[in-house]
Amino acid sequence: MVSEVLETQDDACVLNVTRSLSGRRWLWREHGLAPDGVGRTALAIAQRAGLPEIVARILASRGVGADHAADFLDPTLRVFLPDPSRFADMDAAVARLVAAVAARETVAVFGDYDVDGACASAILTLVLRALGCDVRVHIPDRLAEGYGPNAGALARLIDDGATLVVCVDCGTTAPTILNDAARRADVVVLDHHKAEGPLPRVTAVVNPNRPDCASGHGMICAATLSFLTCVGLLRALRRAGRFADTPPPDLLGLLDLVALATICDVMPLNGLNRALVTQGLKVMRGRQRVGIAALLDVAGVLNAPDAFSCGFALGPRINAGGRIAEADLGVRLLLSTDEGEARVLAERLDAINRRRQTVESAILDPALEEAGRQRDEGRAVLFVHGSAWHSGVVGIVAGRIKERFNRPALVGAEADGVIKGSARSVPGLDIGSAILAAHAHGLLLTGGGHAMAAGFSLSVDKAQAFHAFLDERLTDARALPPAVDVLVDGVLAGRGATIDLAADLRRLAPFGAGHDEPMMVLSRVRVVKADRIGRDGNTLRVLLESATGGTRVKALLFRAEDKPFTPALEDRAAPLLHVAGWLRAEQWNGRESIGFFIHDAALA
Repeated sequence: MVSEVLETQDDACVLNVTRSLSGRRWLWREHGLAPDGVGRTALAIAQRAGLPEIVARILASRGVGADHAADFLDPTLRVFLPDPSRFADMDAAVARLVAAVAARETVAVFGDYDVDGACASAILTLVLRALGCDVRVHIPDRLAEGYGPNAGALARLIDDGATLVVCVDCGTTAPTILNDAARRADVVVLDHHKAEGPLPRVTAVVNPNRPDCASGHGMICAATLSFLTCVGLLRALRRAGRFADTPPPDLLGLLDLVALATICDVMPLNGLNRALVTQGLKVMRGRQRVGIAALLDVAGVLNAPDAFSCGFALGPRINAGGRIAEADLGVRLLLSTDEGEARVLAERLDAINRRRQTVESAILDPALEEAGRQRDEGRAVLFVHGSAWHSGVVGIVAGRIKERFNRPALVGAEADGVIKGSARSVPGLDIGSAILAAHAHGLLLTGGGHAMAAGFSLSVDKAQAFHAFLDERLTDARALPPAVDVLVDGVLAGRGATIDLAADLRRLAPFGAGHDEPMMVLSRVRVVKADRIGRDGNTLRVLLESATGGTRVKALLFRAEDKPFTPALEDRAAPLLHVAGWLRAEQWNGRESIGFFIHDAALA
């Protein structure tokens, strides 16, 4: 039986948990909203969509109105896809691509080394090749070339015959380099990173975050921008009669790449992004792209791929190549049409990802220790760096620090008097703008990014001044609680954790940034069995039993060594607990069962 504990909604803390075993408050997600308004909206959604009240209330508490619930539950491109011409410079970019297709030009696609860059590069490459262009893809080496366009690589691409260079997921913050390249070849930029200062003087700079772009789509990734550019390109070619006798390239078949990039680049899953990811996951489940199919197999994804498997199985492996090995492995995998080659590439990325985890582990403990010291000193922003650290994993470590301390976090690798690093932020504090402002103040050698993530480099002697600048710029971080609050959507008695409820919750998918998977609490349970499993023994499998007896739920805790509440789950005395996490229906050998994935725990 499901209990939402609605009678305690006036009290912010769920089950009176003001400090869980990981130091977090458990708050109702809808706390601060008008309870009567949420209730009325939930009732209307439940009636129109045929949802249980608890699931309808989850939608209402996230700002989904009754009139928009249908489009939220079944988002379509017909409703949400914008006219590409709404983006500044898009028509100029499309016109130049039309000319390139007509002349069968050699086009260079210069991408970034992360998942978004690989997907954006693959989308544009596949479409232009299908239209007859000779496309050369270049993904820069993180250590040798750094982020974004560099003069040497551009010169080589142009020397090899490229008459058009398209920079995807980069380029906005490289006006000097691109202005020089534009003297020898036409240049188009498809980017989404924050834009401050002069833009490159090139054929087109399509960027929803440039100050004069009125598209209203500043929270899309570069792969989406590449997809929309291809939509505009095919529209222009169709108007010119190009497809009178031959079919156009299948753009809908590219949505798996758009979905993967949107999830891994942590774009908010609402509106256009939600529609793209929903449709893209359907394409991915068809396993038509041999590279993604091979990576799913190597990663051990047995169920139909979803946002979780994209973010935690596919994304880290594609990123691994760019972090510590061959930068172009990811895009080569995505472009592969040979199953044997794809399997080899997927296995190589899997091995590199395991090596990446080892490199990350060596940095994480000292980074967390120094970040904790800074937090205790009252710093608004946590900035740590080390001379023996690998620059390819600093972004991951920054994310771990942000999660642990609920502060904007920057991690850098120091070499030859220069610190190169990555930054991660918390909702409401724009790290990309802060990095750009620091660059404008002369504190950085390079810098750029978006609200939640950014990259930078600076001289070691500027480190203290840079840190002080960020503390001042993002001073509101000092008011944040020491740990991220757990926002709870519902409380369940043990017998309320049913297959039917899990199926209804799944109707709200895909989940991700801006639309978290519903956080449920199993109240008053005991661990009656606990086992360490997995290659490294860092996954805890437990059996939870209701305090009233009879009902048992299987549960998993990943990265158990990192969790301060793990000892309570392994305590042989079996204390009574409230356990927060995600309720899912799991497929295994053709059978469906309930699984609970633990996020936090508190003493009952």
